[in-house]
Amino acid sequence: MIGFIGRHYRDPVVVQTLRSTAAATIAYVVALWLSNEPAPLTAPLTALLVVQVTLYSTLTTGIRRVNSVVVGVLIASGFSLLVGLSWWSLGLIILASLIVGHMVRVSEFVPEVAISAMLVLGVTRVADTAWDRVLETLIGAVVGLLFNVLFVPPVWVGTAGASIEELSRRMRRLLLSIGEELHTPTSVETAAARLHEARRLDNDVAEVDAALRQAEDSLRFNPRVKEGLLNRVVLRTGLDTLEICAVVLRVLARTMTDLAKERGEADLFPREAGLAVESLLSHVADALVSFAVLVTTQVSASAEAAERRLAGELEAAVAGRGQAAALLLAGVQAHPRHWQLHGALLAEIDRILAELDPEQRSLRLMEELDRSARETREKYPRLAAVRQWVRGRRRERSAAR
Repeated sequence: MIGFIGRHYRDPVVVQTLRSTAAATIAYVVALWLSNEPAPLTAPLTALLVVQVTLYSTLTTGIRRVNSVVVGVLIASGFSLLVGLSWWSLGLIILASLIVGHMVRVSEFVPEVAISAMLVLGVTRVADTAWDRVLETLIGAVVGLLFNVLFVPPVWVGTAGASIEELSRRMRRLLLSIGEELHTPTSVETAAARLHEARRLDNDVAEVDAALRQAEDSLRFNPRVKEGLLNRVVLRTGLDTLEICAVVLRVLARTMTDLAKERGEADLFPREAGLAVESLLSHVADALVSFAVLVTTQVSASAEAAERRLAGELEAAVAGRGQAAALLLAGVQAHPRHWQLHGALLAEIDRILAELDPEQRSLRLMEELDRSARETREKYPRLAAVRQWVRGRRRERSAAR
């Protein structure tokens, strides 16, 4: 067991399991001390649900959960003064709880309002039980919040970065597979299989997006992080770029499928042109991985090395693109009816190269940073004013020195 935990201590599932177990146990012990209930299970239940994998989600979830339970208890207390527990009163209290839950905006915890109300309505000493349930809920929520404040959850940037790199490698493998089939007879079924692989990249992007959202939450309110906004923007814009490239790659696979239908049993391209396009796709594939490594690298020296590799791959791809275009033009002259597909292939490769261009990325980073800063100023004007005042004081001190 210890060896398993040691190998997977950075796995979000393992971390969440251990942290939730510890917080729930502590909440139960505290509730036994403070509550009148012999088995105050509401406290560990609340702590179990409040303690999330990031501090930001714990804070937001804890507030909504406490609200949902308290509202449910208040509704049950009001109903208990007028009616007892029967089939019609149960249905009425569920309806009222769900409506009020949406009104108080507890989001995904709307059912918790009805659950709390039903549990309290079903007991005899409603007043005492209502207070005990509220107390236990508060104990569980406070323990969950303090647990994540005192034992700050890990920053999941590394996990998200690994997911982004793995996505780029899947795209690379698909591009290499397409390239290997360019100068040989390729059946429509084989080309269609590559198209299905490209379509499955949408699911991969969704999984990476979920890991990235978790990483973004782990950077919020985390005292370990100094450049949270910059890290979030770097990873988010990097994934956006790869998502665009995945869409273009799907279109490229569609183009190759159409070309396979047109060529029948013949080679997709003349051998020399096919080898040139294969080499071009190989450089594009390597550039995708280099780009992913660049956006996920935290150390300056490693980032510079990744940037040099990306620049080298892009330079080789641009040179290969010119050679492939010349050979494809000769092929078009031999098979004029395929000129649209050849042109589409080059246009799709150009789009991927444009998305990976460092200047394009720098511009996108600046735009996203400006947008995030503007939204923060508009949403929290007082906080923005305080930050501006602090920066002004620092400049004054620096000038005085």
